[in-house]
Amino acid sequence: MNVRDATAEDAAALDALVDGDLDAARLVRDRTVRVAEGDDGVAGFVAFDAWRGAVHVTRLAGDPDVVAALLDAPREFAAHEDRSVEVVLDENDALGDVLLAEGFEDAGAGPRFDGAATRRYEWTP
Repeated sequence: MNVRDATAEDAAALDALVDGDLDAARLVRDRTVRVAEGDDGVAGFVAFDAWRGAVHVTRLAGDPDVVAALLDAPREFAAHEDRSVEVVLDENDALGDVLLAEGFEDAGAGPRFDGAATRRYEWTP
């Protein structure tokens, strides 16, 4: 698997990976986005940015092994900047188990999005 910076040409592949509304072209323009490529093309992505003293993962998609590899990018950036990484997921999102296996801590309930409960996860270098 190859992990690289996303480009505008990846927008359609990113859209195909998520169940929901995603303006992938805008995401690639406005955030740091890394994609994981496998033999069949883009297999996952992570989008993140830094604000309020932390690195915030704003979108995350892919199979568990792919997501685990993609988490290296925001963690490396956070470690270099002496910041934590924060991720908010739907309370029932199976990727929460991946985050815990990768050293993130369950930081409790997160904000509600469209009435749905979320969980916050945090990784500190």
